[in-house]
Amino acid sequence: MPEDTLSAELITEKLGTRFVGRNIIYYPRVASTMDLARREARAGAPEGTAIIAGEQTAGRGRLKRAWLSPPGSLSLSLILRPPRTSLPSLVMLASLAVAHCVEKVTGLKAGIKWPNDVLVNGRKVCGILVETDLRAEKVAYAVIGIGLNVNFRPAAYPGIPADAASLSGELGREVSRVDITRCLLREIEALYLTLPGSDAVFRQWRGRLVTLGRRVTVTSGGDVLEGIAESVAENGHLLLRQANGNLTEVVAGDVTLRDSPSGSR
Repeated sequence: MPEDTLSAELITEKLGTRFVGRNIIYYPRVASTMDLARREARAGAPEGTAIIAGEQTAGRGRLKRAWLSPPGSLSLSLILRPPRTSLPSLVMLASLAVAHCVEKVTGLKAGIKWPNDVLVNGRKVCGILVETDLRAEKVAYAVIGIGLNVNFRPAAYPGIPADAASLSGELGREVSRVDITRCLLREIEALYLTLPGSDAVFRQWRGRLVTLGRRVTVTSGGDVLEGIAESVAENGHLLLRQANGNLTEVVAGDVTLRDSPSGSR
């Protein structure tokens, strides 16, 4: 069983990145890494600063939902200062980095459900949130938040959806949070450095989407749409082919997969 102790020193040891994760602020337990990252960003923290916690008590996910991060989870918020043109790619590179690292560290196969849920064996192990501060067309900062279910049993926590999973639960043994955190910081930097001017992140992200070709229900705002998830635009929007033949561009929403992968493309 791997040692699952987290610390800034252990994570930065042999990290080898240029700037991502060179400044780590670690808390065993904290209310929200996103709130702390926003505070650090406003105070001028250098790009690549990572706020990491082993447990959150007031974490949040997309659409202002609560995100439970019990002991054994990994919560990471990373401060970046990208050009505005790169903002749509941040969700893509974050989910792609998680999928890469799940496979590298555990050997489990990972897919992405649009727009940014990372799945293992069809169950969600990770959620991603991106928050930005725009000032007069310039990005003051962006924060990528990653909540990864590593070493705990989701079923033991009533507030966690029934379709959630953890890496340890799917693998049958504990996973080193130090190893997967190091991997995430390296992968995010490598993908980030390809931006802007390249569609490599978009193409890799699109290739990982388990949503495409599937019959889905999309809840977007007050609308519920059904159809085939036909494709995605380069800005990350989902292109949904409805029964009447219309192609609808979905900016944000929740997707429920209605058929099995065998019924897809």
